[in-house]
Amino acid sequence: MKILIIIICILIALILLGWLGFQVKPKSFEPYPENTPELKTVQLPAGLPAPVERFYKTVYGEDIPVIDTVVIKGRAAISPFGIKMPARFIFVHNAGRDYRHYIEATWFGIPIMKVNESYVNGNSHFEIPIIGTFDNDPSTSQAANLAVWAEAAWFPSIWVTDPRVHWEPIDDHTALLFIPYKDQEENFVMRFNPDTGLLDSMEAMRFRDSGDQAKKILWITRSMDGKNIDGTKLSAVGSATWLDQGIPWAVFKLEEVKYNVNVSEYIRQQGK
Repeated sequence: MKILIIIICILIALILLGWLGFQVKPKSFEPYPENTPELKTVQLPAGLPAPVERFYKTVYGEDIPVIDTVVIKGRAAISPFGIKMPARFIFVHNAGRDYRHYIEATWFGIPIMKVNESYVNGNSHFEIPIIGTFDNDPSTSQAANLAVWAEAAWFPSIWVTDPRVHWEPIDDHTALLFIPYKDQEENFVMRFNPDTGLLDSMEAMRFRDSGDQAKKILWITRSMDGKNIDGTKLSAVGSATWLDQGIPWAVFKLEEVKYNVNVSEYIRQQGK
């Protein structure tokens, strides 16, 4: 009986220790060494659906910044295996074309899982512990292309400055965003807040798994309350949810955003 009690106490202690480790937030990544230069602007184009025009005028006014590259750093809470873990991340973008993700999940601030993902020149690479490594899998490539455009919620000028993108109206608070994918198009349902005019959510059918048996699942990204980005009204907090899971698998909090810096090498490397 005493042995059983000792074993139970050890198990409880290990569970508590594990839980405590996931309460410690990781340190932020070092700032990117370059600063955002003065951004060029273009006039807000005419003919946009009413909620889209209201959104851009609320965020930027009439002058829309031209954004070519972006470096985003911050911290997150992710649940890749049903366990909520603190994390820190680096997202690098050639706006509307390429991206790289580096994510570290941590325990007591120590990296215990590292994720490297990229979609550069149409080539996808996913390297995720336990799940595996995939290169140019058709399903993960489709998912990666959607991420290129969904993460532009943190630099949405690309949705009107890129000539490959177009909008179609649905109603007073909803529009369709059409984005390129290879020689085709895909679309997001864009839902805008009726009170603020800001973007509430984006919805698209996206592959979560790889392989021939993979099926598309409704993927929902949301802008959440939080600190704004660089004086705009864009939220620095966003989440991603699969419809069949019902709750966010990731919540990202931006701590640093640099626009139009040189990422020619940075977007191709792995890790920090």
